[in-house]
Amino acid sequence: MENHTGRKPELLLPAGGPEVLREAVIYGADAVYIGGETMSLRSKAKNATAEELKECVAFAHERGVKVYITANILAHNADLTEARRYFEELKEVRPDALIISDPGVFVIAREVLPETEIHVSTQANNVNYETFRFWHRLGAKRVVAGRELSLAELTEIRKAIPADLEIEAFVHGAMCISYSGRCLLSNYLAGRDANQGECAHPCRWSYALMEETRPGEYFPVEENERGTFIMSSKDLCMIGHIPELVEAGIDSFKVEGRMKTALYVATVARTYRKAIDDYFVSPALYEKNLPWYLEEIEKVTFREYTTGFFFGKPGAESQVYEGLSYVTNYVYLGAVDRVLPDGTAVFMQKNKFCQGDEIEIMKPGGENLKTKVLEIKNAAGEVMEAASHASETLFVRCSVAPEPYDILRISAKER
Repeated sequence: MENHTGRKPELLLPAGGPEVLREAVIYGADAVYIGGETMSLRSKAKNATAEELKECVAFAHERGVKVYITANILAHNADLTEARRYFEELKEVRPDALIISDPGVFVIAREVLPETEIHVSTQANNVNYETFRFWHRLGAKRVVAGRELSLAELTEIRKAIPADLEIEAFVHGAMCISYSGRCLLSNYLAGRDANQGECAHPCRWSYALMEETRPGEYFPVEENERGTFIMSSKDLCMIGHIPELVEAGIDSFKVEGRMKTALYVATVARTYRKAIDDYFVSPALYEKNLPWYLEEIEKVTFREYTTGFFFGKPGAESQVYEGLSYVTNYVYLGAVDRVLPDGTAVFMQKNKFCQGDEIEIMKPGGENLKTKVLEIKNAAGEVMEAASHASETLFVRCSVAPEPYDILRISAKER
């Protein structure tokens, strides 16, 4: 089965920096979105410098993968000069598209980079077909649908907009509690403007009730003994609904997570890559492998899963009531940078592991290989029984040698 364009939907993965971008590319992304040092709504991500962006684009393009650069802040007057300077700088980077939400920034981008595609960010509240048509008339190539849309509404939009206007929709990742991500809570409670890339995520905090005439006296509105978490949504996951997404005519399946680790991005990329590819070989193959997708997609840190707004407005069952309540089944140890002739893997360690541990090698093609850690050495050549210092470059010999770009992870049950 094919969608309206006669091709598979694009699989679009996030990258908080060059390291994660490399893993997204290797593990199955058709395109990657990344932020530069300015104009991005994820200022706490490891956003790339102009030189790093050039290297990222070159790495991706060599492997047939596109790179989109985010410039999706809601700009004030003072931001417009910086926007023009930034876009001038991006002429040398040559991204495949810019992701923009602000009309003023859109106009500047069209002037400075007239040949570069513009994708309209979900921050622009794109929830009806006239909005999609509006952006198309201004020259947008793609519009990112608001996460508040159902599959029925997306199908309706597809039928009502020009065939050459692409629809991008989030299919996986964290759900913002605020409408299309336009949140004021962070600015009000923490002095950090979410619409300028500084979100403090107050929707995940615990809250209490206080009556106006009795300041300092708190009243119980507890959901459980851990506190009251009234705005914390479960994470979106549509891995079990690839057929419905394809039939709705969505051109790009987008994964949220520019603050996520390489393990998260690689795992999600590989799982959706296989699910999409299997479905386009045969719906029966997709159904056969569905248990594998569902098992793999839970090998990341997540907040339970929901289908969001796709099948109707979410209710109480889509909320998390157990605090932050992250589920962690596997722990990220590192991504292999290179392998020495004797099979020793060289990588930067992310979490603690020990000699003798049984760990897992996650390979881009879908294999998961069990291996035992035989020896750990630091950069000075000293043998270590345990690697406990994050961000240390290690030389690790295992019973099964990994390859460059393989991800090393360990089951949380083994720790």
